[in-house]
Amino acid sequence: MLFTFCSKNTLTVYARSIKVITFTFEAFWFLVFNQQYFTFMKKTTSLRKLSMLMLFFSSFNLHLFSQDKLALILQEEVNREFSILKQQEIPAYYIAYRVDEVKNFYVSAQFGTLINSSQNDSRTLTITLRVGNPQLDNFHKLRDKADYSAFSRIQLPSENTPEAIKSLIWKATNDAYQEAVSKLSRVRTNVAVKVDEEDKAADFTLSAPVVFDEAPLKGDYLKFDQADWEKRIKKYSTVFLKDEAIFFGSATVSYEILRKYFVSSQGDNVVQNTSGVSLFVQGITKASDGMELPLYNSYFAYRPDKLPADAEIMKQSEQMVANLTALKNAPVADPFSGPALLSGEASGVFFHEIFGHRIEGQRMKSEDDAQTFKKKVNEVILPTTLSIYCDPLQKSYNNTDLNGYYKFDDEGSKAEKVTVVEQGVLKNFLMSRSPISGFASSNGHGRSQAGMQAVSRQSNLVIETSAPKTAKELRDELIQLAKSQNSAYGYLFQQVTGGFTMTGRFIPSSFNVTPTLVYRVYVDGRPDELVRGVDLIGTPLSMFAQIDMAGGEKGVFNGMCGAESGSVPVSCCSPTFLIKKIETQKKAKSQDRPYILERPTSAK
Repeated sequence: MLFTFCSKNTLTVYARSIKVITFTFEAFWFLVFNQQYFTFMKKTTSLRKLSMLMLFFSSFNLHLFSQDKLALILQEEVNREFSILKQQEIPAYYIAYRVDEVKNFYVSAQFGTLINSSQNDSRTLTITLRVGNPQLDNFHKLRDKADYSAFSRIQLPSENTPEAIKSLIWKATNDAYQEAVSKLSRVRTNVAVKVDEEDKAADFTLSAPVVFDEAPLKGDYLKFDQADWEKRIKKYSTVFLKDEAIFFGSATVSYEILRKYFVSSQGDNVVQNTSGVSLFVQGITKASDGMELPLYNSYFAYRPDKLPADAEIMKQSEQMVANLTALKNAPVADPFSGPALLSGEASGVFFHEIFGHRIEGQRMKSEDDAQTFKKKVNEVILPTTLSIYCDPLQKSYNNTDLNGYYKFDDEGSKAEKVTVVEQGVLKNFLMSRSPISGFASSNGHGRSQAGMQAVSRQSNLVIETSAPKTAKELRDELIQLAKSQNSAYGYLFQQVTGGFTMTGRFIPSSFNVTPTLVYRVYVDGRPDELVRGVDLIGTPLSMFAQIDMAGGEKGVFNGMCGAESGSVPVSCCSPTFLIKKIETQKKAKSQDRPYILERPTSAK
C-alpha cells in the first residue's frame, strides 16, 4: 500500500536557466585511442598534431579544474571506495553520492509579532550503494515484508576540507555496504520462496555517464533583506487581529538556495543550482460546534523580488479574514453525490492525487500496488479532448513559476518532458532508473528528499483540453446536470489545501482532496452559498468516467508531495473541470468546545 500526501504548506522551487555540458568517459577513450583518430593524426604535420592535442587536453583539464571543489572531493572518494568494494566477495556494482547544499533564510510572525528569523546553512549526504547486479540487487522489493526506504541524514562540513569530508563519507559508505549485503541476502531468500513475479524487469538501469557543471548562483539570486522581510511578515500577519474568533494567524517566508551534487562510480558528475521563495499566510478560526477552519494563501517565485507586491498580498489576506468570518457561520455540508465544478487549482490537486501517482512507473513493479494503468498503455483512459504531460524542464505556466522545475533528477538522469496522455490515450509512465516491463530507461523522474532513496515521482503535471468551455457554459451545464439528477444544487470547489491517495490492493484504492472554500450552486437561481466541512472522496476509475468538460481558465497548485521517497516539490497545472458526479463526506472535526476566554488582543 502507498499513502501519499500533497500540501501547499511548504514550498521549495527549482529555478534558473542553465547551460548543459555533457561528457562521457566512452567519448574520451574514443577520441584518445580510436585507430581512425591516430590514422588521421599521422597525416598531419607535427605542429598540427601538437596543436590539436594541446587543444583537446587543455579543454579536458579546463573542465576538471573549473569544477567545484566539493564535486572533486566526492568524485575522488567514490572512485576510491568503489575500487575496493567492487573486489569484495559480494561486490558493489554501483555507488552514488548526492549532496544537497542548502542556504535557507526563514522569517515567521504571528498576529503582527516576530516569532523566528534565522539563516541556516547545511550539507546533507545521501548514499546509494548497490550490490548484486542490475537484474537483482539489494533494492529489490521484499514481498510480504515491510520494506520502507531508509532515511539517513549524513551531515557534511560546510568547509571543503578533504580529510574531514572523506572520513565521514568513508564511514557512511562502509555502513551502507554492510546494510546492502544484508539486504541482498534477504532479497535472494525472498525471491526463492515466493511465486514468480509478474514484472521481470531489472532492478536498475546503468547508463552512459553525464557531466553537468554549473557555476554557483550569483547576483539577485543571493539577495535576501532579512530586516525588510521581518517588517513585511509582521504586517501580513497583523490582519488576523481584525476578527477575535481567529485563534491563529501567521505569515512565513522561506527562501532556499540549493546547490546539488551528484557523482557516481559510473563517472557521473552533476552540479546544479535551484532556488525558490515560499510565502505562506494562514488563518484558523473555530465554529461553535468545535470545527477548526483553516484558510491559506501561498505565493511562490524563484527569487524574493519576484513575489507579488505588498498591496496585493495585503488585499488577499484581508479577503481571507472575511472568508474566515463567513466560514465560521456557514452551514455544515451533508454527504453529497452530484455534479461539481472544480477550479483550476482544485482540479490540479484532483489530477495529482487520482491520476499522477498512478502513472509513476516504479509502482507498476510492486505487487502490493493496485497498478491501475499498467496494462492500459495505448488505451483510451480519459476523454479524447484531454492531454497530460509531465515536464520538469518547464519553468512557468500561465505566468506562474512552477515548483517542480529541475534539470537533472536525483539519480543523475537528465529531466525530460513526458507525454503521458495524448488525446485521451495513455502513452507513457514517469520513470526513474528502475525499469518496468516495456519501459527500460529513465526519463528523469527519479526523485527524493535529501537522505532518502529516489523513486519515480511527479514533477510539473500539466492537464490541457482541446475543447475549452467558457465559465458561463460550465456553470449552465452544472445546473442542468443537477436538475437531471434531481438535486437542488451542485458544488463549486474554489480552493483546496491538498489531498492524499492510497494506491494499494489491501484497502480500497481511493483518494481524498481537502477543499477549504466550497459553495453550493443552486438550480433555482439563489445566490451561491458557502458551506464547510466538506471532503471530496472517491476511487480513480469511477471518477475518470465522470469527467464531463473543461474550461479555458487555468490554475496552478504549487506544493510539496510526500510519498515513500520523502517530500518533493511539485506543481499541478489544470483548467477548470466539470465532473458529472462526485462524492463528498463530512470532514473530521475537533470535539473540543470553542474557547471560553476571549482573545486578549484586538484590532480596535
